[in-house]
Amino acid sequence: MFRFLPAPLRGVMSFALYMLNTFFWASLLLVVALLKFLVPLAPWRTACTRVLTVIAECWISCNNANSRLVNNIHWDVDGTENLKRDGWYLVMSNHQSWADILVLQKIFNRRIPFMKFFLKKELIWVPVLGLAWWALDFPFMKRYSEAFLKKHPHLKGRDLETTRRACEKFKTMPVTIMNFVEGTRFTPEKHRRQSSPYGHLLRPKAGGTAYVLQAMGERLHHILDVTIVYPDGSRSFWHFLTGRMKRIMVRVQIRPVDTRIIGDYFNDAEYRERFQAWLNELWAGKDLQIEPLLRRAHVAARPGMLLSPQI
Repeated sequence: MFRFLPAPLRGVMSFALYMLNTFFWASLLLVVALLKFLVPLAPWRTACTRVLTVIAECWISCNNANSRLVNNIHWDVDGTENLKRDGWYLVMSNHQSWADILVLQKIFNRRIPFMKFFLKKELIWVPVLGLAWWALDFPFMKRYSEAFLKKHPHLKGRDLETTRRACEKFKTMPVTIMNFVEGTRFTPEKHRRQSSPYGHLLRPKAGGTAYVLQAMGERLHHILDVTIVYPDGSRSFWHFLTGRMKRIMVRVQIRPVDTRIIGDYFNDAEYRERFQAWLNELWAGKDLQIEPLLRRAHVAARPGMLLSPQI
């Protein structure tokens, strides 16, 4: 509707709509979260959790409507056909942009259980959003550098204990656990600094994923291996808001959760080596998948060729 406006004005309008949407739905979340907190009865809290999930899904739907209203993004998505809302999933994705979260929420909203992320503890202080994440039981983790842990060894494993407690909560009803396996957004500088063996990806970090599998493995139904590609090279969140991000490609592969990828990563050296090899192989396959997607997008962008329809 507003796609005729200049890009900067579209960006400001889109950002304002996201903010209004966030304030409205976050306010409802906090009211229900307070009611959940005040009444310490398990059936009541379970009911409140379901209401919170419905509110969060409505929030995402309104964000998606905002994107359609202001932007003209062409989506090329494959692999979301056989998903279930009553399953337990672990989503493993590459991380290209701040827009990745909105992309994942768009393609998965109401197709699978509501996605929950592991967040840095400092993010709880983000205005409005921090309280909303708390209300939705997103786990907040305190990350320590290796140098800090050498000086304070008693804190080693604290984040893993947080993961364990969160996973215990996640066992009570269907949930999707989201993990950006690289641990940070891709940039050319980070790619060079890591000496990454992959052309389009950073090195995957195994510890967090392995611990979730150890804690939830018997409950998880599938791993959703997600590859996000921005073929135009526009990755910034501002480009997403202003409509300069014209095309987004997403591939989803459903992978089994089998016994060979479940184990004690931190105390079993043999398993640790096996799991890291499995993850590296998965990441190599993901990297090989990206190049043909980019070539296909560039061919489709030639004059006279049709782009994928918006979903």
